[in-house]
Amino acid sequence: MSVAERPGPGEKPTAPLPKAGDLLHVGREASVQFTKPILFRVIRVLDRPTYDGWIWLEGYQLDSRGDAVDRRSIFVLRAGLRVAPALAAGKPRRLRAAAHVQRSVGPVLPTRPAS
Repeated sequence: MSVAERPGPGEKPTAPLPKAGDLLHVGREASVQFTKPILFRVIRVLDRPTYDGWIWLEGYQLDSRGDAVDRRSIFVLRAGLRVAPALAAGKPRRLRAAAHVQRSVGPVLPTRPAS
């Protein structure tokens, strides 16, 4: 059992541990540093010693479209974490080819030096 999973003396876990892939709403209830709430996609729970009821999470901060904008490790109160509603699946974005990439129409043949 990891340090983060162990309840304190006489204490029962108040919330299940987040797992990889969970989408969380992290706000002031989780830590005073989050005055502006963030969306956070969990990579893993870090196994670091902490105060009772607190955990370290590693993951990605997401924007409103669900795109990762920053990879972070955050120290939060386990009971203050909220599961975020799943982001609406929008249209997949098309990736545009870089402007500097030259496309060829046929096979690339080796060139011979001029005689």
